[in-house]
Amino acid sequence: MSKFDDDKLPSKQLTLVFGASGYIGTHLVPRLLAEGRSLRAVARRRATLESRGWEGVEFIEADALKPETLGKALAGVSVAYYLVHSMASGRHFGQLDLEAASNFAAAAATAGVQRIVYLGGIIPEGARSEHLLSRRDTGERLRAGPVPIIEIRAAVIVGTGSAAYEVIRDLVYHLPIMVTPKWVQSRSAPIALENLLTYLVRLAELPEAEGKILDAGGPDFLSYEEMMRQFADSAGRRPFILRVPVLTPSLSSRWLGLVTSVPTNIARALIQGLEYDIPAKGDTLARLVPQRLLSFRESVDAALCAERREAGFGGPWVEGDLAVRNLKPDYSFYAKKAAGKAVANASTASVWRQLCSMGGERGYFYLDILWQIRGSLDWLIAGPGLCRRRPNPTELHLGDKLDFWTVTAIEPERRLTLSFDMKTPGAGLLEFELKEIDGKTELTATAYWHPAGVWGLLYWYSLVPLHVILFEGMTKAIAMQAEKNPVAEK
Repeated sequence: MSKFDDDKLPSKQLTLVFGASGYIGTHLVPRLLAEGRSLRAVARRRATLESRGWEGVEFIEADALKPETLGKALAGVSVAYYLVHSMASGRHFGQLDLEAASNFAAAAATAGVQRIVYLGGIIPEGARSEHLLSRRDTGERLRAGPVPIIEIRAAVIVGTGSAAYEVIRDLVYHLPIMVTPKWVQSRSAPIALENLLTYLVRLAELPEAEGKILDAGGPDFLSYEEMMRQFADSAGRRPFILRVPVLTPSLSSRWLGLVTSVPTNIARALIQGLEYDIPAKGDTLARLVPQRLLSFRESVDAALCAERREAGFGGPWVEGDLAVRNLKPDYSFYAKKAAGKAVANASTASVWRQLCSMGGERGYFYLDILWQIRGSLDWLIAGPGLCRRRPNPTELHLGDKLDFWTVTAIEPERRLTLSFDMKTPGAGLLEFELKEIDGKTELTATAYWHPAGVWGLLYWYSLVPLHVILFEGMTKAIAMQAEKNPVAEK
């Protein structure tokens, strides 16, 4: 029996999107806003939510693995979307998922939440994959609480940023010749992101959906090889695919980690589920929420079109945005990363002042000769590499040209993001983040690289060892200068 008196959820009721900074949450929030919902968005980092540029949404920082943070997040909520998982956490993500679900179910009951909508994965018969079983067990753990659950299960979601979709995109764009394991013959029912979002929005309004487990799939039942070929056709590519029997799931995940930019832990979890055919039994869902389901080819075309349409929206920088990737859909969505970190016994103001003085005649604090060599190589191919320029010797502003960088995002004493302007087979960013910790300042420099094809991957791997040394040294040098030249407290 539903706890709602009306047939549909009134828009004035408070809706919570828990996991709003993730792939589905990032797309679901705007859809709910368009429906006139009163919204609260929750993620582990409030700053990530603020970067989305959502107006009229309440932001709260909370973590399902920290029960003490959940009361405030769930207070006054009528419907909660539960969209979190721990795949990126490593080999024990299944246990973390269960702990998080238990905490959330208990807190939701205490807060008087009336309905939880959970997005899980379709479970094939005989599944042994920890990834798939974890999604199933998470749903069961949520249902163990007193709050009614609507569970929607999906397999491959076709949309920019979806891990499975990005694996397909990277393989097509990065490898003109693919040596693939036998799992490319496993079949699935891919669903367009837009179709899935419609299900998520509408089902939350339907009391008759409570307690149901509903498969969400598209009209096609395709092998991963067929998906790659159809994607390649949409993208104007003609890859040669050679299947071999020797790539085990473990080797496959390592191989994907090399040739795609999808995070390794997520790729490993996905691979575990790719040895099964995953059909979707969508009759009940289609009856509850009628809509025209896009074919896989239509879904790919829609995803590529939406990506171009949303590029450079004008909001703060978000990793994966097409504008970050030089407006090139063949550049990887996810970035390869290398980072360095140091702690300064100085204020954030002192560290920020040193950071904003880099470049120009001062250089880059550490192994500046390497930057000069790289600039000379860029100059030889008609790039801006040898430029020594900055509009102000001590200040930086959004849009400033700093030698061979452009300032693309800036939050004084918190974050500075620079895009790399040299000619390269891909798109690069360098981001500095400052955090005050016990009166000291932690400075982190992270390089993000969106490779373009096999040459972009080779370029990255050739420089990774150097990047680690360079950014460790740079952050330590900036920290030392901040300690020697502190900014006077006001």
